[in-house]
Amino acid sequence: MQLADQVNTFGRHMKIKYGHRVHKVSINASFTCPNRDGTKGLGGCTFCNNASFSPNSKQPPTVAQQIEVGRQVIRKRTGARHYLAYFQAYTNTYADIDYLKQLYDDALQEPDVIGLSVGTRPDCVPDPVLDLLAEYQAQGHEVWLELGLQSANDSTLERVNRGHGWAEYQDAILRCQLRGLQVCTHLIVGLPGETAMDSVASLDRVLELGEQATNTQGLKLHPLHIVKGTQLARQWKKGLWSGVPFDDYVEAAVEIIRRTPPEITFHRLTGTAERSILLAPQWCARKWDVLNAIALGLAGKGWQRASDGSNELILQEEQSIPILQYA
Repeated sequence: MQLADQVNTFGRHMKIKYGHRVHKVSINASFTCPNRDGTKGLGGCTFCNNASFSPNSKQPPTVAQQIEVGRQVIRKRTGARHYLAYFQAYTNTYADIDYLKQLYDDALQEPDVIGLSVGTRPDCVPDPVLDLLAEYQAQGHEVWLELGLQSANDSTLERVNRGHGWAEYQDAILRCQLRGLQVCTHLIVGLPGETAMDSVASLDRVLELGEQATNTQGLKLHPLHIVKGTQLARQWKKGLWSGVPFDDYVEAAVEIIRRTPPEITFHRLTGTAERSILLAPQWCARKWDVLNAIALGLAGKGWQRASDGSNELILQEEQSIPILQYA
């Protein structure tokens, strides 16, 4: 059994849609952020050190070179031959529209790149950027706009120096809907001042927005990492924050999956950080432990998709729960 048998993963979604594996190739295009350059603040979010999730965070080569390195790794690991160029580090819509178009065009010129996944903030998606992404989508490219909401609680966002609130996310979602753009919403579990289950409340608020506009088409979950070189690291060293416990994260992830409509795609269920910069929680370096625990949690609750595709709870009298692989 694979985790994709229990969860609508991005890999599963792409394979069904295209008939073969499609993977994201991470790109660092040397963007900054309005929360770092003084436009809205300095120092960035309290948890932010892009080296914790961007493999090309130091002196990145060209877009084409990064895609080549990524494709070589992915081909060896999975055999995939088609990719999305994932503009990941910092705020990848925070530039002049002509410069953005040049970068995106460079990625799409690669013959095996079938689309874009663009990571950004809800307050950095002006209409010209959304129009450009919608144009790529109209040309037949797979396009995802990844919005870093992190929490639907404005007090939490202020606490971590996020520089935007729920209102900006709501506005961005409404304007994406007008253009039919696919959105993947990022949520961080275990932010300062929140319990892990507070992320479930954030999910509920995201889904309730669908009654007015449209649900996000994708979700990405991430445990809060305490990594070197961040304000949060300094707070951790003073004993002000210890990080989310493993069991609490798994419980929250399982509940989020259970509540999420089946048509929404999970782009990620956990995240890792390099051991060289990770301070806490140490379990964040063990991706497979987390994914297996989530799978076991889902199976332990007797939860699976009903035959009609709904998120019905189906209790099973007997269950065999093998160690699962993530697809």
